Amino acid sequence: MNENDIQENQKFGHVPVLPREVEDLLVVKTGPVKVIDGTVGYGGHSSLIMKKNVEAVLLGIDRDGEALAAAEKILSFAGNRVHLAKDSFSNLAACAAGLGWHSVDAILLDLGVSSPQIDDPRRGFSYRLDGPLDMRMDVQSRETASRILNTYPYEDLERIFREYGEIRKSRTLADEIIRRRKQKEWMYTAELAELCDSIPGIVRRHGPPAPSLCFQALRIEVNRELEELKKALEEGVKLLAPGGRMAVISFHSLEDRIVKQYFSMMARYCLCPPGLPVCICGHRQSLKLITRKPVVASEEERRTNRRAAPAKLRVAEKL
Repeated sequence: MNENDIQENQKFGHVPVLPREVEDLLVVKTGPVKVIDGTVGYGGHSSLIMKKNVEAVLLGIDRDGEALAAAEKILSFAGNRVHLAKDSFSNLAACAAGLGWHSVDAILLDLGVSSPQIDDPRRGFSYRLDGPLDMRMDVQSRETASRILNTYPYEDLERIFREYGEIRKSRTLADEIIRRRKQKEWMYTAELAELCDSIPGIVRRHGPPAPSLCFQALRIEVNRELEELKKALEEGVKLLAPGGRMAVISFHSLEDRIVKQYFSMMARYCLCPPGLPVCICGHRQSLKLITRKPVVASEEERRTNRRAAPAKLRVAEKL
């Protein structure tokens, strides 16, 4: 990623993570290729891909209308080689079909929240900035973090914090949220962050701050992120042409575990239990793992872009 690319993305407050690694590992074919960036965001990764291959055609998908508007400006240099769609990446096959694409050569999913989204207190993604408890990727959707906190029953709240935040005292947190909402509705991020910090031992020592995990859990629920990811992986592998590659950048263990397990399953010849004399599962290998272990940011990148620190990149190729 050269200095001009960095400056262009910094205009919108966002620098893509693992840019050189994505550039090297995702699009390995030359000539005309079809690329889907399922989380095009502010166009950082896509601009690198389109500059590297001047014959590439891009379908950029995002739920965030503000991000798409920024991506349109950043990718304007590519002209009619760029098509943008406001949709969820789980619908990438339908978006591709709308262009008449029945197979593609590369798919990228960058699962992180962008810097402009985090840094805008109106969006409610950051516990460090006081704002409404929103957390929607698509601001036109109905679900918000405040609605979840004010209406979900105890069992669902406890499950969300336990499964999506891996919070040790998920029961205590759910109890406290319900107790408080009987007196006053949950409306602002600072209030929730203060509650998380007030519960002793809510998370493991030396782990992420309690509000960080709590906000992560709510964001995942608001946007149905894990369900969307599972569907996108299935749709994406089907859509890839032979030799095409899928790259996924994840930022927490729940996402990375899903990607790792799905890629590993699709890279196996058989899913039958050990000991059977013949295969009866009908499963056939469809992927080759390009990255046996996740690719992580270099020390230099972590120093210049602290949000790259938790990023993990996995890449697989269609057989």
